[in-house]
Amino acid sequence: MTIGLDMMGGDFAPLEAMKGALHYLQEADHPATLVLVGDEPTLDELISEYKVPEDKIKLVHAEQVIDMHEHPTKALKEKPKSSIAIGFHLLASGNIDAFISAGNTGAMLVGALFSIKALEGVLRPTISTIIPKENGGTGLLLDVGLNADCKPEQLNQFAVMGSVFAQTILGIENPKVGLMNVGEEEGKGNLLCQATYPLLKENKHINFVGNLEGRDVFLDKADVMVCEGFTGNIILKLAESLYDITQRKKIQHEYFDRFNFENYGGTPVLGVNKPVIIGHGISQAKSFKNMIVLAQKMIDKKVMQRMKEELV
Repeated sequence: MTIGLDMMGGDFAPLEAMKGALHYLQEADHPATLVLVGDEPTLDELISEYKVPEDKIKLVHAEQVIDMHEHPTKALKEKPKSSIAIGFHLLASGNIDAFISAGNTGAMLVGALFSIKALEGVLRPTISTIIPKENGGTGLLLDVGLNADCKPEQLNQFAVMGSVFAQTILGIENPKVGLMNVGEEEGKGNLLCQATYPLLKENKHINFVGNLEGRDVFLDKADVMVCEGFTGNIILKLAESLYDITQRKKIQHEYFDRFNFENYGGTPVLGVNKPVIIGHGISQAKSFKNMIVLAQKMIDKKVMQRMKEELV
């Protein structure tokens, strides 16, 4: 198993990416081989300084970097020697089994869609986020920003892909699926919700439990929460703000500590042929390590293959 890591993406690259890779190699029982994509002289210095085991890594030189502010499609075309472009070339050609970056999110999404393509039958890939539940459990919310506008058929597929991820990665045997809405009763909501509800209700591949309201997000009413990316991104940013507020006000509680995004690493793109994981721009070592752990687990559990089977 070989996992590619963009060493130049993110506000604290390449130092934190290297530290994260080292922590992974030190802690994993059976670590994958890491392909570190970035400026080779810089990476060589860090490998030497931090004594990274060289038998567990491979370096691929990338002389260009796609900055956060650059237009994704334009940057990928104009910077073919960038770490993100090279990473996707390695993934598409089968030289790595997964690709991770905390760099330009748009470039990562464009690369995922056009380099390795969507799974057969997938209308639109999606991105999700982990939701810490009050009872100690873990939920999944999707979409959280990739698809601001959606059709009912797309939300129906998100529900299936989210269920597979919850089963294989979160370890939830029969995940409950709910539709984010403005009321519990069937027939409530906007045109999208009204048209999506019957599709989810009739879907034999999921355990649909009905509509969810905003107050249900952090409770145990559903394990997989489905919505279009506009609503999902607002919920995601609201959840992230809870952690920031508790840190500023020095509120110490184990529940709020679970809102620290670094605990989960990054966001996988669901519905494409191979694992692609996008990290937060401010990712540090812990986050990079957890992204690598997630990528390894997705490969081990054959998550993409399971999704393809369920979507048939």
